[in-house]
Amino acid sequence: MGRTLKILLMNVISKFTFARIKYRSGNWDTDQRMPSNLLNSLVEYTTIPINYEEKVVDLASNEIFMYPFTYLSGHKLVQFNQQEKANFKKYVENGGFVFVDDCNHDIDGLFAKSFEAQISSLFGPTALKKIPNNHEIYRSFFEFEKGPPTTSFELNGWGDDLVHDYLKAVEFNGRIGVLYSNKDYGCEWDYDFRNKRFYAEDNTKFGVNIIVYAMGV
Repeated sequence: MGRTLKILLMNVISKFTFARIKYRSGNWDTDQRMPSNLLNSLVEYTTIPINYEEKVVDLASNEIFMYPFTYLSGHKLVQFNQQEKANFKKYVENGGFVFVDDCNHDIDGLFAKSFEAQISSLFGPTALKKIPNNHEIYRSFFEFEKGPPTTSFELNGWGDDLVHDYLKAVEFNGRIGVLYSNKDYGCEWDYDFRNKRFYAEDNTKFGVNIIVYAMGV
């Protein structure tokens, strides 16, 4: 069954789909303009064929196994039920990639503590580790020599008021299965893509790196 799922994950679709994970606890429907912004960046910078609409996928549904890239975010409690736990674990262990972004940008906040507890219960207390700032994900498309780019939300007086100079991940066989951020990239990229022209530097470029790495392009 594991081999079948892995083949399905890697070959089910020819176009990239931004799949957002819906889970029953907390608030999963954050940063609603962000997916279209990243999809626009993929069109602008890469030749990856895309589906232009975000897909919301229930974590408790087997539909999650149709998408090799998924996104999970929120501000509140993360407490998976038994089916959600089973699917999350099976999805990641069989080749799926989950980008998890803490909208509180706070290592001591409710989202961070509860999500990390879920990861610990699923994969063990040492599974989630800091990744080095020379990791492949920082050069998978654009070059980020200093590691993860800082967001404007990290020093805005809300959250832990710290710049997190690292990301964490759960890795399997040398590849990231869960990429975990306390930097609030979702809010950073949550604007109409047509306003990107007003930025001195396109701040969605790291999102391109994440997707390119996840898809193994």
